[in-house]
Amino acid sequence: MTRQLHLNLFIHGRGHHEAAWRHPAASPRKLTDIRYYTDLARKAEAGLFDSVFLADTLAAGDDVARAPRTWLEPVTALAAMAGATSRIGLIATCSSTYTEPYNLARQFASLDHMSGGRVGWNIVTSWLAAAAGNYGGQGQLSHAERYERAEEYMRVVTALWDSWSDDAVLDDRATGQYARPDGIRAVNHAGAHYQVAGPLNLPRTPQGRPVFVQAGSSETGRRFAARHAEAVFTAQMEKTTAKDFYADLKRLAAEAARAPEHVLILPGLSPVIGSTEAEAHRIARELNELSDPEVGRKRLSGRFGGHDFSHLPLDKPLTPDDFPDPGTVEAARSRTEVIVGLVRREAPTLRQLLAYLAGARGHFVTAGTPEQIADLMADWFLDGAADGFNLMPPVLPLMLDVFIAEVMPLLQRRGLFRTAYAGDTLRAHYGLPRPNVVF
Repeated sequence: MTRQLHLNLFIHGRGHHEAAWRHPAASPRKLTDIRYYTDLARKAEAGLFDSVFLADTLAAGDDVARAPRTWLEPVTALAAMAGATSRIGLIATCSSTYTEPYNLARQFASLDHMSGGRVGWNIVTSWLAAAAGNYGGQGQLSHAERYERAEEYMRVVTALWDSWSDDAVLDDRATGQYARPDGIRAVNHAGAHYQVAGPLNLPRTPQGRPVFVQAGSSETGRRFAARHAEAVFTAQMEKTTAKDFYADLKRLAAEAARAPEHVLILPGLSPVIGSTEAEAHRIARELNELSDPEVGRKRLSGRFGGHDFSHLPLDKPLTPDDFPDPGTVEAARSRTEVIVGLVRREAPTLRQLLAYLAGARGHFVTAGTPEQIADLMADWFLDGAADGFNLMPPVLPLMLDVFIAEVMPLLQRRGLFRTAYAGDTLRAHYGLPRPNVVF
């Protein structure tokens, strides 16, 4: 079969631009209205997307008075979205730092059953410093500690999802036997961070276990992804770095004795689309003019673990010396590396940097016609920079509607995207094998 693009819709606020919530074309629905999310999921399913994705934030943030964040808890929201759709994959973030493994395994197994095998788990280690105050108040764990715990966490939840054989459930009313005892086993995990007896208290799911998604791009994050991830959401500001990341992660996957084609790499793409270049750039300017630089400054501080940027003037060119060394940051280290790399290459002013980050927080932002967006996607896909894209529309639902109506047909005519679903599970959409369990 000819290789085709994979597309995930990342639903975030009223769009990925920081000021999207203020734009007149953004949805009028409240961000706590589940119909907003189910409507977007149905649109994406009608557009044949592989999946939709909900991120999570475990603290309100000190910019909440001037900018909304992600509000609904994603696992709960995904349950409603599962009932509103029938084919599209459903991915949610859940923290390995602040969620007990047994709880997470139950929640995602339930969702996979409820959706008929369409669920993915975005594995995060919760870099936001403010989150620590909401979970015990013991202070933020270091970058290394979070990934050390995550490795043990993966062993626990995988063992729980594999604690029932595929044929354990008999449901035999005549004999009175519901399940085979030899098809259910304890976990009995006793590690440095977790003690879990198991087994899970519900049967093995349609997919065996959820699709594993991951978004860390630091050196530690890449090696974690190479061992575990089946899809990787990554922030890349240019094609050159995207190609380097793609090649490196595929190499690491092979070194981990995994098939590189089973680790899908989906860079974030936030396109402003207009019927002409001039219209696209006009919409981009409208959004940037609605942005608040001080909100951007606070979010930049959060990315760097609370570093104080208040002394930096808005219109003086930046240098890497204006930022902490990314290697010392205990927050989202991969994103800090992306930001400092941009500063090193282009020496933007703080105002320019904040305007770029307002577009999609360090993901690739562009503006152009449908043909230009399709050309860019085809180029990255065919030239070893991506297996598809994590689509991050700057304004929702406007830019999703335009993408589906104007860009997707161009990709389909080139044979780069499906014209119908070929399967019913997220693993089928992503071309991933179902994990086997041996009893």
